[in-house]
Amino acid sequence: MMVAVAVLIALGSLNAQEDVNIKKSNIRLTSRLMTPEALWAMGRIGSYASSPDGQRIVYQVGYYSVKENKSHQVLYVAPLKSLLEGTASPVLLTTGSKNETDAAWFDNEHISFISGGEIWLMKADGSDRRQLSKTDGNVEGYKFSPDRKNVIILKSIPYHDSIQENPSDLPKATGRLVTDLMYRHWDHYVESIQHPFLAKLEMRNEKLEMSADMTDILEGEPYECPMEPFGGIEQLDWSANSDMIAYTCRKKTGVAYSISTDSDIFLYNISTHETTNLCKAEDYEEPAVDPTKTLRDQAVNSADNMINHPGYDQNPKFSPDGRYVAWLSMARDGYESDRQRLCVFDLVRGREFFVTESFDSNVDDFCWSDNKDAWIYFIGVWHGTENLYAITLKQPKDIDQNPITNVVQLTNDWADWGSLQIVNNGKQLLMERHCYTSPADLYVVTPNTKKPEKTVVTQITEENKHILDQLDKPKVQQRWVKTTDGKDMLYWIILPPNFDKNQKYPTLLFCEGGPQSPVSQFWSYRWNFMIMASHGYVIIAPNRHGLPGFGSEWCEEISGDWTGQCMNDYLTAIDDAAQNLPYVDKERLGAVGASFGGFSVYYLAGHHDKRFKCFIAHDGAFNLEAMYTETEENWFSNWEYDDAYWNKDRTANADKTYKNSPHLFVDQWDTPILCIHGEKDYRINATQGMSAFNAARMRGIEAQLLIFPDENHWVLKPQNGILWQRTYFNWLDRWLK
Repeated sequence: MMVAVAVLIALGSLNAQEDVNIKKSNIRLTSRLMTPEALWAMGRIGSYASSPDGQRIVYQVGYYSVKENKSHQVLYVAPLKSLLEGTASPVLLTTGSKNETDAAWFDNEHISFISGGEIWLMKADGSDRRQLSKTDGNVEGYKFSPDRKNVIILKSIPYHDSIQENPSDLPKATGRLVTDLMYRHWDHYVESIQHPFLAKLEMRNEKLEMSADMTDILEGEPYECPMEPFGGIEQLDWSANSDMIAYTCRKKTGVAYSISTDSDIFLYNISTHETTNLCKAEDYEEPAVDPTKTLRDQAVNSADNMINHPGYDQNPKFSPDGRYVAWLSMARDGYESDRQRLCVFDLVRGREFFVTESFDSNVDDFCWSDNKDAWIYFIGVWHGTENLYAITLKQPKDIDQNPITNVVQLTNDWADWGSLQIVNNGKQLLMERHCYTSPADLYVVTPNTKKPEKTVVTQITEENKHILDQLDKPKVQQRWVKTTDGKDMLYWIILPPNFDKNQKYPTLLFCEGGPQSPVSQFWSYRWNFMIMASHGYVIIAPNRHGLPGFGSEWCEEISGDWTGQCMNDYLTAIDDAAQNLPYVDKERLGAVGASFGGFSVYYLAGHHDKRFKCFIAHDGAFNLEAMYTETEENWFSNWEYDDAYWNKDRTANADKTYKNSPHLFVDQWDTPILCIHGEKDYRINATQGMSAFNAARMRGIEAQLLIFPDENHWVLKPQNGILWQRTYFNWLDRWLK
C-alpha cells in the first residue's frame, strides 16, 4: 500500500480533460491562512528533464479548476544557467487546451512530448510542432534510444486471462465472467495490460519519421510491462550503445500473480529478440503454487538467497559506460514493503552485488554518475526525512571481489527530496524538493562527496510563490519519546501559524498508512499538515513501529502485529504531547488517518479509554477477515496477516490479528466518527467503510459517511477534493471546537 508522492502528483491528472485551457491561478486570498481553495489553486510540478548539454530544462505542471472540475497539464522550458543566476523565468510552451505531458529532449534543440495519446516533437521554443507517432492515440509512455534510431512505446493490449470476453452478439452486455485472480487492480477491472513496443526512427525528406510497424517486446506473453498499478516508463531503460533494453516484469498470471511480488529484470536484445532474466539462474525452476499456504515462511527462509531474487525487482538503469545495470531490489516474495536495496549487475563478469547494505532503509530512486568518487546517487528516508546520498566505491585488486562501498549523506534537510537526474556532465543533480510547508519545486544540487557539508543546493523554480507569499506558515518541530518497549520514537509536531504558546489548541493524532510508509516531510493535496495547522490544530505525527527510516528491525515489527506495539506507539505519542506540551488541550483530541491509518482509527475507537473526542477514518480496513479476500493484491494480506483466517491451525500472529479486528470491538465504541471511502477502491473495498458507519449508527453513535462513487483509494477530482476538505474540517470543528 505504499504510495510515493510522485505517484500522487502523476495520478492527479487522471481526471484531466483536453477541452479547457486552465492556466496558472492568480488567486487573491482574503486570509493569511491556507484554505482548500488555495490548496487546489497551486500548480503541481510533475516530470522534468535536462537537455543533453545541460543548458536547458523542460518540466510539466498541472493546473486545476474547481469550477470546471478538470485539470490541464502544461510544459515550461528555461535556460538552466539563467535559473541558477535568477536572471530568467521559465517560458510556457503549452498555449492550447490540450494536455502536454511526458516531456523529454530528443536532442539539444528539440523536445518530445505526449498529447492526445501521440508522441509529438517541437523546437525548444515551442515552434514547429508536429506529430511523430501514429497509433490512434494509444501511446501511454515512451523512451528514445540513445542513438535516436529506435523508441520504446507503451501501449495497452486486450487481455482476457481472468475475465472472459463477452459473446460478440451481446455488445451491450455489462456483465463480466471472472475465471481467475486477479481480475481487478487498484481501481479498474483488468481487461487490458500494457506492453512495450519497439518502433524504428529514420529521416525521410529531412524529417524524422517513426515506423508504423512495431515489435511487441513481450509478443505472445500474457504479462504486463510495466507493472500495475503505478509502473511507468521508469521500469524500462536503454543500454548506452542502444542495443539492449532492460525491463521489469512479473511473469505470472492468475493465483500465482495475486499472491506473489516476484518481479524480475530482463534484458532484451533488439537485434536477436532474445531475452535474458538477470534475476534467475538458468537452472531455476518456478515452485508450484499452493494457494492454501502463504509465502511468508518460505520467503523468510530465502531472504539471504538472492541469486534467484524472490521479491520485487524494478526500475533498471544502465551505467553510462554500459558495463553495469542497477535496479531496486527486495529480498522476499510476498512482502511488498521489504527493504528496497540497490542491486548492481556486472554484465562483463555476469555477477551482482549490493551497494547500499550499510544504509538500513529503502533506496527510493537513484541515478548513475560519471564521477568516479560518487559512483551512484540515491535518495532514501532516515529519521523522518528523505535526503540525498552518494555511494563511493573502491575497486579491489582482486577482480573476483566485489567493490568496497561506502554511503555518504550529502543533504541533511527537514525535507523530502524527490526523483533525481544528472546534469552538466555529471557535476550537478536536478531534483525535486518538498516539505510540510512547501509544495514541490525544482532544485539543482552540486554535490561534494569529500566534504558533504559543502554540498550546494539552489532552488530554480518558485511555482507557487505568489500563493505562499499570501500565507502564514506553521512551525514544525521534532520530539523523541520512549515507547512502551523501551525504544526511542520520533514524532513530528506541527504548530498553527501565529502560534501562541500560552493558548490551548485542539490536537490531532495523525495515523500513517502503508502500513510501512514513512512519516517524512511529505506534501499532500489532501492529508496536508499545513492546512490542518492553519485551521487551528496542532498535529502530532508519530513515526511508530512499522515505518522505514529507523532500521529494518523497527520497520518489520508491524507485520503480523497490526494491533500491538504500533498502537501502543500512537497512544504513547498523544499521551506524551498531552502531558508535556502545555499548548495541547487534552480535552480536545482527535485521531485521523487513511488506509492503514484508517484501520488504526477504527481500532483506536474501541481502545482509546476516552482520550479522543472524535475520529476520522478514510479508506480504512474495518473487518480483517473480509479484507483478507476482498483486497485485490492477495500477497499483502498473506504477508501482513501471516495466515488465512479459515486455517484452524493458523499461526499465533494470525490468530491475534483476526481476534483484534476493529469490527469485533464496536461494542466499546463511544465516540463520534466520520467514515470516508471511494467505491472504486479495490485495495480496501468500500464495504469496509460502509460497515463501520453502519455499525456506529446501529450503536447510536454520532457518525457520518462520505462516499465517493467515482474515486479510488485517493480523491483525485477537484470538486471531490474540496468536498473532502470541507467535510473533514466541519467534522473536526463540530467536536473539537
